Formats: sequence, C-alpha cells, structure tokens
Amino acid sequence: MRVAFGIIWAVGAALTWSPDFAVHYVGYLHNAAHGQPAWLAGWFAMWIGLVTPHAMLFTWLTRIIETAIALALLTGFARKMLYVVGALFSLLVWSTAEGFGGPYTVGANNMGTAISYVLIFVALIAINTHGRNPYSLDFLIEKRWPRWRRIAEWSSDEAMV
Repeated sequence: MRVAFGIIWAVGAALTWSPDFAVHYVGYLHNAAHGQPAWLAGWFAMWIGLVTPHAMLFTWLTRIIETAIALALLTGFARKMLYVVGALFSLLVWSTAEGFGGPYTVGANNMGTAISYVLIFVALIAINTHGRNPYSLDFLIEKRWPRWRRIAEWSSDEAMV
C-alpha cells in the first residue's frame, strides 16, 4: 500500500515541476476561495495574502515537499515522521488549494483528493503500529543505527521483525 501510494505521490510531484504549475500557483488559491462560505473568507484571504508576494517560494516548497514525500513513500524512509508530515501537508493542501473540497453548493459532490490522502496516511500509521517492515529503507538503516527506530517505527517492541 505504501509503495502504491508513493507512485500516486510521484505522479503528483512530477506535475508540480511543470511550468504551468508555477504560473497558476496563486490562481489555485483564488479558485479555491471562490464560492466558499463567508465565514471562511478570512482563512483564504490570509493564505492569498501570504502566498501572493512569495509565490515562487511557495511553489518551490510545494515541489520539494511533494517530491520528498513521494521518494520517502517509495523507499520507506523515515516512515513515522513521513506519515505525520504527509497527513499534515495533505490537510494543508485540502484546506487551501482544494478549498476544503468546496464550494459547497447543490449538486457538488467532490470532497477533494487531499482529504483522502490524510486518511491513507492515518491508515499507514495504523498498519505500522503492528511491527517493523523489512521492505523499507528504514529496516536497513535500523540494522546499522538502532536508534533510527525513533524516527521510523511506531512499535516499541524491539523483538518485532
């Protein structure tokens, strides 16, 4: 499941490296803000105000974070930290560029993909609490540096393999 999810993230990350992504970055926020309830206006205004003068910085941060998440998922690197960061980043994307899956109007039925990503990261956390995964880079690192478990594993059972 982790590797399949990593492939999905790799495709998404590759798309962020296209020139069109950078050109339309602020536009994604404006589009997400359109049609939202009035009580969310401040949230979107804050993000638009923060991102607009620094659009290139946020574009590069998004590219780097998405690529790092994809590579870490594919290799199984720093899984404990990865799943938390991935869930939080996905929640941020869902609440900004995806507009909480809105606008919420009659006939609207798309909640956005990022909220599904949050749930998948939570599922990966649940799966990882049952022991170590020998099919990960973390497993190899732990053999050499046992303290790596603090970054990689949810399980505290040293005997688990």
